[in-house]
Amino acid sequence: MDVSRSIVVLALVAGVGCAADKPPAATGETDTTRSPEVDRVVSGEAIVLPGAAVDRPSGWVVRPPSSSMRLAEAEVPGPGGPALLTVFFFGPGGGGGVDANLDRWAGQIEADPGVEATRGSFAANGFEISTIDLEGTLLPSRMGGPSEPAPGSRLIGAVISGPGGPWFFKMTGPKDTVAAAAPAFEQMLRSVRPGP
Repeated sequence: MDVSRSIVVLALVAGVGCAADKPPAATGETDTTRSPEVDRVVSGEAIVLPGAAVDRPSGWVVRPPSSSMRLAEAEVPGPGGPALLTVFFFGPGGGGGVDANLDRWAGQIEADPGVEATRGSFAANGFEISTIDLEGTLLPSRMGGPSEPAPGSRLIGAVISGPGGPWFFKMTGPKDTVAAAAPAFEQMLRSVRPGP
Protein backbone atom coordinates (compact mmCIF):
# COMPACT_ATOMS: atom_id res chain seq x y z
CA MET A 1 0.00 0.00 0.00
CA ASP A 2 1.53 3.35 -1.02
CA VAL A 3 1.61 6.44 1.18
CA SER A 4 -1.37 8.14 -0.53
CA ARG A 5 -3.54 5.03 -0.04
CA SER A 6 -2.47 4.87 3.62
CA ILE A 7 -3.52 8.48 4.10
CA VAL A 8 -6.91 7.75 2.54
CA VAL A 9 -7.46 4.73 4.77
CA LEU A 10 -6.53 6.65 7.92
CA ALA A 11 -8.50 9.77 7.03
CA LEU A 12 -11.66 8.04 5.83
CA VAL A 13 -11.98 4.85 7.83
CA ALA A 14 -14.87 6.41 9.78
CA GLY A 15 -16.85 7.32 6.62
CA VAL A 16 -20.42 6.15 6.12
CA GLY A 17 -20.93 3.87 3.09
CA CYS A 18 -23.45 1.74 1.28
CA ALA A 19 -23.33 -2.03 1.23
CA ALA A 20 -22.57 -3.51 -2.15
CA ASP A 21 -25.60 -5.80 -1.98
CA LYS A 22 -28.24 -3.75 -0.17
CA PRO A 23 -29.05 -0.14 0.78
CA PRO A 24 -28.01 1.24 4.17
CA ALA A 25 -30.20 0.22 7.07
CA ALA A 26 -33.14 2.60 7.39
CA THR A 27 -33.35 2.08 11.12
CA GLY A 28 -30.02 3.77 11.83
CA GLU A 29 -28.46 0.45 12.82
CA THR A 30 -24.87 -0.21 11.83
CA ASP A 31 -24.60 -2.14 8.57
CA THR A 32 -22.24 -4.99 9.42
CA THR A 33 -21.99 -6.13 5.78
CA ARG A 34 -20.28 -2.92 4.71
CA SER A 35 -16.63 -3.26 3.74
CA PRO A 36 -13.86 -1.06 5.20
CA GLU A 37 -12.67 -0.61 1.59
CA VAL A 38 -16.00 1.11 0.84
CA ASP A 39 -15.94 3.12 4.06
CA ARG A 40 -12.59 4.66 3.25
CA VAL A 41 -13.89 6.63 0.25
CA VAL A 42 -17.55 7.27 1.07
CA SER A 43 -18.68 9.93 3.51
CA GLY A 44 -22.44 10.44 3.37
CA GLU A 45 -23.24 11.27 -0.24
CA ALA A 46 -19.65 12.22 -1.16
CA ILE A 47 -16.79 10.25 -2.66
CA VAL A 48 -13.77 11.60 -0.76
CA LEU A 49 -10.32 11.39 -2.35
CA PRO A 50 -6.91 12.65 -1.25
CA GLY A 51 -7.18 16.39 -1.82
CA ALA A 52 -10.63 16.42 -3.42
CA ALA A 53 -14.23 15.27 -3.06
CA VAL A 54 -17.19 14.86 -5.41
CA ASP A 55 -20.88 14.17 -4.88
CA ARG A 56 -21.86 10.52 -5.38
CA PRO A 57 -24.79 10.23 -7.80
CA SER A 58 -27.91 8.73 -6.24
CA GLY A 59 -28.17 4.99 -6.79
CA TRP A 60 -24.50 4.51 -7.65
CA VAL A 61 -23.25 1.80 -5.29
CA VAL A 62 -19.66 2.22 -4.13
CA ARG A 63 -17.96 -1.14 -3.64
CA PRO A 64 -14.48 -2.41 -2.80
CA PRO A 65 -12.07 -1.76 -5.69
CA SER A 66 -11.31 -4.91 -7.70
CA SER A 67 -7.72 -3.74 -8.29
CA SER A 68 -5.12 -2.17 -6.03
CA MET A 69 -4.59 0.51 -8.71
CA ARG A 70 -8.15 1.78 -8.21
CA LEU A 71 -8.88 4.24 -5.45
CA ALA A 72 -12.65 3.83 -5.74
CA GLU A 73 -15.18 1.85 -7.74
CA ALA A 74 -18.96 2.05 -8.10
CA GLU A 75 -21.65 0.08 -9.91
CA VAL A 76 -23.86 2.29 -12.05
CA PRO A 77 -27.34 0.83 -12.65
CA GLY A 78 -29.14 1.46 -15.91
CA PRO A 79 -31.36 0.18 -18.72
CA GLY A 80 -28.62 -1.78 -20.52
CA GLY A 81 -27.29 -3.51 -17.41
CA PRO A 82 -24.74 -2.23 -14.92
CA ALA A 83 -21.87 0.05 -15.89
CA LEU A 84 -18.72 0.60 -13.85
CA LEU A 85 -17.19 3.79 -12.46
CA THR A 86 -13.50 3.58 -11.57
CA VAL A 87 -11.47 6.31 -9.86
CA PHE A 88 -7.68 6.50 -9.86
CA PHE A 89 -5.19 8.68 -7.97
CA PHE A 90 -1.42 8.20 -8.14
CA GLY A 91 -0.33 11.00 -5.84
CA PRO A 92 0.11 14.72 -6.57
CA GLY A 93 1.35 15.14 -10.14
CA GLY A 94 1.24 11.38 -10.75
CA GLY A 95 -0.42 9.30 -13.44
CA GLY A 96 0.82 11.10 -16.54
CA GLY A 97 -0.50 14.00 -18.57
CA VAL A 98 -4.07 14.68 -19.60
CA ASP A 99 -3.66 13.92 -23.31
CA ALA A 100 -1.71 10.72 -22.65
CA ASN A 101 -4.51 9.41 -20.43
CA LEU A 102 -7.28 10.38 -22.84
CA ASP A 103 -5.33 8.66 -25.64
CA ARG A 104 -4.87 5.54 -23.50
CA TRP A 105 -8.60 5.39 -22.74
CA ALA A 106 -9.40 5.84 -26.45
CA GLY A 107 -7.24 2.77 -27.09
CA GLN A 108 -9.37 0.68 -24.72
CA ILE A 109 -12.39 0.84 -27.00
CA GLU A 110 -12.62 0.01 -30.69
CA ALA A 111 -14.87 2.70 -32.13
CA ASP A 112 -17.95 1.75 -34.11
CA PRO A 113 -17.67 2.60 -37.83
CA GLY A 114 -18.09 6.33 -38.38
CA VAL A 115 -17.83 7.13 -34.67
CA GLU A 116 -15.02 9.34 -33.38
CA ALA A 117 -14.02 10.14 -29.84
CA THR A 118 -15.42 13.39 -28.51
CA ARG A 119 -13.09 15.42 -26.29
CA GLY A 120 -13.97 18.43 -24.22
CA SER A 121 -13.04 20.46 -21.18
CA PHE A 122 -14.65 22.74 -18.64
CA ALA A 123 -13.81 24.40 -15.35
CA ALA A 124 -15.57 23.86 -12.02
CA ASN A 125 -14.79 25.33 -8.61
CA GLY A 126 -11.17 26.12 -9.51
CA PHE A 127 -10.51 22.71 -11.12
CA GLU A 128 -10.04 21.92 -14.83
CA ILE A 129 -11.87 18.84 -16.14
CA SER A 130 -10.85 17.22 -19.46
CA THR A 131 -13.11 14.54 -20.93
CA ILE A 132 -13.34 11.87 -23.61
CA ASP A 133 -16.45 10.02 -24.81
CA LEU A 134 -16.45 7.08 -27.22
CA GLU A 135 -18.79 4.24 -28.26
CA GLY A 136 -17.83 0.86 -29.68
CA THR A 137 -16.38 -2.43 -28.50
CA LEU A 138 -14.74 -2.31 -25.09
CA LEU A 139 -11.55 -4.35 -25.27
CA PRO A 140 -9.93 -6.58 -22.65
CA SER A 141 -7.07 -4.73 -20.95
CA ARG A 142 -4.33 -5.22 -18.40
CA MET A 143 -5.84 -2.20 -16.63
CA GLY A 144 -9.14 -3.98 -16.03
CA GLY A 145 -12.07 -4.38 -18.33
CA PRO A 146 -14.11 -7.19 -19.83
CA SER A 147 -12.56 -10.64 -20.17
CA GLU A 148 -13.77 -10.69 -23.79
CA PRO A 149 -14.52 -7.85 -26.24
CA ALA A 150 -17.83 -6.19 -25.33
CA PRO A 151 -19.61 -4.62 -28.32
CA GLY A 152 -22.29 -2.01 -27.71
CA SER A 153 -20.22 -0.29 -25.03
CA ARG A 154 -19.46 3.31 -24.20
CA LEU A 155 -16.56 4.87 -22.31
CA ILE A 156 -16.58 8.31 -20.71
CA GLY A 157 -13.36 9.37 -19.04
CA ALA A 158 -12.35 12.51 -17.18
CA VAL A 159 -9.14 13.91 -15.77
CA ILE A 160 -9.67 16.45 -13.01
CA SER A 161 -6.66 18.76 -12.67
CA GLY A 162 -6.07 21.01 -9.69
CA PRO A 163 -3.91 21.45 -6.60
CA GLY A 164 -3.01 18.01 -5.26
CA GLY A 165 -4.25 16.24 -8.40
CA PRO A 166 -4.80 14.91 -10.96
CA TRP A 167 -7.69 12.51 -10.31
CA PHE A 168 -8.93 10.12 -13.00
CA PHE A 169 -12.59 9.05 -13.43
CA LYS A 170 -13.75 6.49 -15.99
CA MET A 171 -17.21 5.03 -16.63
CA THR A 172 -17.59 2.03 -18.94
CA GLY A 173 -20.46 -0.27 -19.74
CA PRO A 174 -23.46 -0.85 -22.00
CA LYS A 175 -24.01 2.26 -24.10
CA ASP A 176 -27.67 2.63 -23.03
CA THR A 177 -26.67 2.65 -19.35
CA VAL A 178 -23.74 5.01 -19.86
CA ALA A 179 -25.97 7.34 -21.93
CA ALA A 180 -28.56 7.42 -19.15
CA ALA A 181 -25.84 8.02 -16.52
CA ALA A 182 -23.85 10.62 -18.49
CA PRO A 183 -25.67 13.66 -17.01
CA ALA A 184 -25.08 12.37 -13.46
CA PHE A 185 -21.42 11.69 -14.32
CA GLU A 186 -21.00 15.29 -15.49
CA GLN A 187 -22.85 16.62 -12.44
CA MET A 188 -20.52 14.57 -10.24
CA LEU A 189 -17.48 16.08 -11.97
CA ARG A 190 -18.87 19.61 -11.65
CA SER A 191 -19.31 19.05 -7.89
CA VAL A 192 -15.54 18.65 -7.38
CA ARG A 193 -14.13 20.65 -4.48
CA PRO A 194 -11.06 20.60 -2.26
CA GLY A 195 -11.02 17.69 0.16
CA PRO A 196 -8.80 16.33 2.92
